[in-house]
Amino acid sequence: MEKLKELWKKYEEAISYLFWGGVAFFLSMALFYVFANMMHMDEQVANSIDWVICVVFTYFTNRTFVFKSKSSGLTGMGKEFISFIGARLGTLIIENIILFVTIDMLTMNNMIAKLIGQFVVIVSNYILSKLWIFKKKG
Repeated sequence: MEKLKELWKKYEEAISYLFWGGVAFFLSMALFYVFANMMHMDEQVANSIDWVICVVFTYFTNRTFVFKSKSSGLTGMGKEFISFIGARLGTLIIENIILFVTIDMLTMNNMIAKLIGQFVVIVSNYILSKLWIFKKKG
């Protein structure tokens, strides 16, 4: 049991990120499917709407459960949220470019294209969150 506690303590952040990232991944894929395939929205529009919903969800889960941010007050949380949105906007642009190239230029299935885009986004978002947004002070 001690070994499990030790492993949890060592890898808690990564395990939490994988869990909450997995929930966000499935939410994003489901929303994209509904918007793009059931409501017949343009893929970049569908992706952008799903992004707004998922960013709010992931900010609170990353802040609370993954990186356990200590920022408080309107100024601290506001600065953190703006950094989070800024980083995520960058990965939204990357994902929309991936969707454009894979769907519009290579005529790939939109769900496979979304899967590829999500892989790039998940890795990029973790790095940005870890090194920039929720960076531990001191």
